[in-house]
Amino acid sequence: MLAHQGAGQQAGPRSKAAAPLLYLATLTVGLMAGFFFAFAILVMPSLAKVDDRSFVVAMQKINEGVQTGAFAFAFFGAFIFTGAAAIVHQRAGYRAAARWIFAAMLLYVVALALTFGGNIPLNDKLAAAGDPAVIADFAAARAAFNEGTWNALNAARTIACMLSLLALVPAIALHGRANKALKTGIS
Repeated sequence: MLAHQGAGQQAGPRSKAAAPLLYLATLTVGLMAGFFFAFAILVMPSLAKVDDRSFVVAMQKINEGVQTGAFAFAFFGAFIFTGAAAIVHQRAGYRAAARWIFAAMLLYVVALALTFGGNIPLNDKLAAAGDPAVIADFAAARAAFNEGTWNALNAARTIACMLSLLALVPAIALHGRANKALKTGIS
């Protein structure tokens, strides 16, 4: 086995899955960062300006509509692909890249924890208000949702996702350098 000092790598069993997993991790984390960012800068500020009934109906429809295969691919894929990329890179000897990918995964786990621990329970409160056709007090339903807390949690998960995405940038560069070193035999 070759030792690669320059890229901070040690050669291990090369994996054809390393690069595709890293690219899928970057894609899905990027999609989630963009999704959360869009809510932070556009969706929620726009909904803040509408009446209570419109807010409740729109958020209920968004929360129902997000339950699609495309969203699940990005939301769960970011965790799965980033975790798999970290493991594969570590096992393949791309240790410097693996450290960055593990950091990206930990940051995405923070976003997941905020989502499952905060945003989803607040969404569930809004769903529990019932069908808009039978809601008697839209102001109470909106207040129970707690927009301020939801927005703060969303801002935190947006930042976590952005940092996760940024951590994948050096991982891609290190992966590329290590691959080049393996192909050329230059360390």
